[in-house]
Amino acid sequence: MLVNAHSGPLPIHAAVDRCPLVVDPTTPLIDVIVLMSQTRGFSCTLADQTEPSAPLDFWHGESRSSCVLITEARRVVGIFTERDVVRLTASGIDLASVSIAEVMATPVITLAEDRFQEIFAALFLFRRYRIRHLVIVDGNSYLVGLVSHESIRQILRPTNLLKLRRVGEVMTPQAIYALPSTPITSLAQQMAEQRVSCVVIVEASDINRQERETVIPIGIVTERDVVQFQALGLNLAQTLAQTVMSGPLFLASPDDSLWDAHQVMQRHRVQRLVVSWNWGQGLGIITQTSLLRVFDPMEMYGVEDTLHQAAQTHGKPGEWGQTGSLMGNRPDAAIAIPEPAVPQSLGVLIRRLSHLSVCLQQLQLPEPQQQYVGELAAELEAICHQLAETDRRTP
Repeated sequence: MLVNAHSGPLPIHAAVDRCPLVVDPTTPLIDVIVLMSQTRGFSCTLADQTEPSAPLDFWHGESRSSCVLITEARRVVGIFTERDVVRLTASGIDLASVSIAEVMATPVITLAEDRFQEIFAALFLFRRYRIRHLVIVDGNSYLVGLVSHESIRQILRPTNLLKLRRVGEVMTPQAIYALPSTPITSLAQQMAEQRVSCVVIVEASDINRQERETVIPIGIVTERDVVQFQALGLNLAQTLAQTVMSGPLFLASPDDSLWDAHQVMQRHRVQRLVVSWNWGQGLGIITQTSLLRVFDPMEMYGVEDTLHQAAQTHGKPGEWGQTGSLMGNRPDAAIAIPEPAVPQSLGVLIRRLSHLSVCLQQLQLPEPQQQYVGELAAELEAICHQLAETDRRTP
């Protein structure tokens, strides 16, 4: 079982939102968008609520639904997300003239509750189907709840692993950006075409020079913002980014640890951070999805390689950061593992991590470094075991 460094075993079922937003297929689309824009309270739309969900400060705080489930006779027949709102906005259709059944996505990827024994079952399906929401059902295919990237990030906190990795390793290195005078409809079209969740609003400087353009990020417009604008009935063709963008921004550097990025997201209740470097010549984005990439088996090889390098160098000065994380010069890109080979690759990685633990006992590393590498190796090995088990169980 994966263990939270601060509070013991992870509460797996706390990642399930047992009160998701649910509507009937005949509900007008515009009414659904209004519901998505509203702050959620304490009422639950599911019957037979007998099991506690996640901590109250998460599910019952001031949050909004990133998706809506469409049900008939307690079975899920469709799903509608913030990204769908952006796509429809970009298409220019009249949202007031259609029902949710006409635009919902179907069929819906589901996971039986009795097979949801570890977080990695959800992560596996997120990776395989490239989805951000996973519906949990019971033995009768009745709706139980919903798991999302956001809910997993709230409870999954492998401190050592996040401290080891850097923002620059998992961020999207080329953020989509636009000027403050851009209409919201144009931003929605950019999001839909590029399949991104946000557009950074920037002020450009040195734009006429032959060198690379320098930009100053001043705000952001997200999928969730577009939902809000539609619910308010704004004329998005005439509404400019500068009048509705969110700011000030919470900026990150590529050299920041993922643990620092995670804490900033938690503290400010945001789902993404803008990454800026080289005095505005580089602009990237790190999201909740980016953070979850550290659990991808393909990424594990790069982490394990760094641990071996650290052990072999006996903890040379300069290779340990102030937070105790490694600062080696390994390439940012992890070794690429073909999807069918993931289970076999995990087996190899588990054996290498076990061997690393033996090697550490024979080396004369300073005690803090030996303890850190040992704890991180054990953390990685536990994750790999669960990923391998999930790959065997999940079709």
